[in-house]
Amino acid sequence: MQDLSFKEIRQRLNNFVLPDFDLIIAIANGGIVPASLVAYRTGIEMRTIRINYRDEKNNPLYETPQLITELNYEVKKLKLLIVDDVSVTGKTLEKASSILNGNEISTLVFKGKADFVLFPEIKTCVNWPWKVSDK
Repeated sequence: MQDLSFKEIRQRLNNFVLPDFDLIIAIANGGIVPASLVAYRTGIEMRTIRINYRDEKNNPLYETPQLITELNYEVKKLKLLIVDDVSVTGKTLEKASSILNGNEISTLVFKGKADFVLFPEIKTCVNWPWKVSDK
């Protein structure tokens, strides 16, 4: 498992070229902190979409990702940046993209598979600094 600090993440994010977009969509729960960091850096508004696919040990809970809570907002014809912490298969990002259809969508993850990946070199599990340890 690889440890990453907020300092390392901030440095990488500050040097990362982000696409042009109108609104950040955070995949709750894992994408809330990463999307918040992107929103803080860019000054762009953030909303959440609650989709669940895997448990805390990264095992699939469902056959496909599930929308847990209906959206309480509407977005049309905007440039969206969907943000999550990790994308293993891309299924959660695909689900979010299908729900938000009708917009120009880009995806960003800190690790894994997406249009933009903050740490593409990391192939192992990550000990994110915002995760509370059970130790």
